[in-house]
Amino acid sequence: MSVEGFTSILQGPFAQYLAVSKQIGGDVALHSDIVNAAFQAQLNYLTVVSQSKQPSSQNDQIALLKPTSEQITSIQEFREKHRTSTYFNHLSAVSESIPALGWVTVSPAPAPYVKEMNDAGQFYTNRVLKDWKEKDKKHVDWVKSWVQTLTDLQAFVKQYHTTGLVWAGKGTAVPPVGSCPPPPPPGCPPPPPSLADLPLLEDSNTDRSALFAQINQGENITRGLKKVTADMQTHKNPTLRQGPAPFKTPVGATHLQSQTMVDKPPSFTRDGKKWLIEYQKGNQNLVVEGGEMNNVVYVFRCQDSTIMVKGKLNSIVMDSCKKTSVVFDSLVSSMEFINCQSVQMQVLDKVPTISIDKTDGCQMYLSPQSLEVEIISSKSSEMNVLVPKGQGDYTEFAVPEQYKTTVAQSGKGLNTIIVENKG
Repeated sequence: MSVEGFTSILQGPFAQYLAVSKQIGGDVALHSDIVNAAFQAQLNYLTVVSQSKQPSSQNDQIALLKPTSEQITSIQEFREKHRTSTYFNHLSAVSESIPALGWVTVSPAPAPYVKEMNDAGQFYTNRVLKDWKEKDKKHVDWVKSWVQTLTDLQAFVKQYHTTGLVWAGKGTAVPPVGSCPPPPPPGCPPPPPSLADLPLLEDSNTDRSALFAQINQGENITRGLKKVTADMQTHKNPTLRQGPAPFKTPVGATHLQSQTMVDKPPSFTRDGKKWLIEYQKGNQNLVVEGGEMNNVVYVFRCQDSTIMVKGKLNSIVMDSCKKTSVVFDSLVSSMEFINCQSVQMQVLDKVPTISIDKTDGCQMYLSPQSLEVEIISSKSSEMNVLVPKGQGDYTEFAVPEQYKTTVAQSGKGLNTIIVENKG
């Protein structure tokens, strides 16, 4: 029944996701091929689980999970290699939420974990809707089908694997490492990986680094669950709560980037309508001049640097930057901060929208012409707006981070208010 339930997801909303992805084409279609491979790998894994006892060897368990984990890594790497794509938000929406397939290693509450991953991609699915809902309905259908796929996956996990992955506990043993699981898909699984080769798919502050390396032990599922010790509990170990957990850049991606990106030389280029400023470090003299109203400035992985943007452009995006500042004249659309730490911005004329996502520490200096700006924030902290009061002085206001939600007396909705932290 478990396999049938998962198959119904593949034949339902997931099939719709694949079909719409092909209609959109380009990077979305190519990305969906890798996503399809990941879901097929999980189907093969669940087939083994439904027909076999849980293997006693951890290496055998890791080997069975390797096809899925490899595809998840490929999905996220595809996004990183196509940051200038027209469909970058589509790629990001899937890449942020695809770790949901790691539910097979989560206990005792794998269903909430799937929802957590679905929510992680919501920032980007909302941007897809914002950018395309008035242009092309296919993109709206694409968002609905992908979100519904993960919603159905959550319901599936809750129904069949409520407290963790349930092995058959009887029948044939798990095939030896290197052989094909029943029923055999085309080709055989690759040889077992070492633990060092296994991709890590969670953030650096929530220690789920064993996502594809530690799974349930023993035939009795309740005895096989991994225990949560005091040092792993966030309310007893405050250091685990530092930063915008749980949606930071995954540990595995950070590890790979530290090897492949740290030695990349700084770049300052213009690619059509996009200005790309990447890997700058300690550079205080970065200036964008001659931009047009349809141009976008994209700042990626810069540190201890300052960018001056002259003229009126469409938008500026700062992604994964640290201790970096941007000063600009005027924007038609928005100023966006994503995955940043200790960043600053100053607008000299006009900016209609400021978007802050998964960012720790953001100082926003406004101009008199930008006092009607809309600030949209999610999963971020230490955000301050500085409003001019004349003669070069500013009044500082903190953007709320804490809220209280209660159920409405009618029972038909929620009431949410800001809770001021006066401590």
